[in-house]
Amino acid sequence: MIDVAVSPEHRTFASPQALAHEIADWLCALALANDREFAICLSGGSTPRQLYERLAEPAVASRFPWRRVHWFWGDERFVPHDSPDSNYRMANEAFLVHCPVPRDHIHAIQTENLSPPEAAAGYETTLKHFYGAAQLDSRRPLFDVTLLGIGEDGHTASLFPGHPALEEGQRWALAILGRPPQPRITLTYPALNSSRDVAFLVTGAGKKTILARAQAGDPVVPAAGVRPVGRLHWFVDRAAAPG
Repeated sequence: MIDVAVSPEHRTFASPQALAHEIADWLCALALANDREFAICLSGGSTPRQLYERLAEPAVASRFPWRRVHWFWGDERFVPHDSPDSNYRMANEAFLVHCPVPRDHIHAIQTENLSPPEAAAGYETTLKHFYGAAQLDSRRPLFDVTLLGIGEDGHTASLFPGHPALEEGQRWALAILGRPPQPRITLTYPALNSSRDVAFLVTGAGKKTILARAQAGDPVVPAAGVRPVGRLHWFVDRAAAPG
């Protein structure tokens, strides 16, 4: 049974660096708290990079249970994995390549020699194979931790304001077309919400207004639609903190 928090956790840090250091320790502690396989869904974008780099530093890397942690992605730009725009490349360069991660525990979204819809369908198959079932059970989340960000327009993963993907209630992954400069693959609300802990990482004064709207539950803001079966956390730096 999932122990759902009564209300989301809100923590404010003095700087992006402080956030990265504290949340790396938080993530490590969660992974160490049991001896089973542990699934983490990664966020793209610039904000989490410092966290990923911190995971690779000896103070954390020496304690982290790399051998039993699996890595997934909440979304991906439809570009080759060696592209500067690739979320996989960012995480790989920041920490995966530097740490003793079993290569078969890295579940990247495949983007080459496939159409975007084929890539989305393939990733959903990957998720279902790992989960061991075709239907999600709220008592047994897909992910242990899902890391998310929020854009200045309120998007999270690649769920954008007004997009039909916001209404998807069955599929776990979708192709997002018509968003320049390239298509994207995103997990949907059902997959993102199937997590024991969902943590939004938010930094910078440019996020202050949209963060306040998301935390207030503004239905126009896609990030506000994330309602995990487990616990929700807002980890923000002082510049982004509302009020």
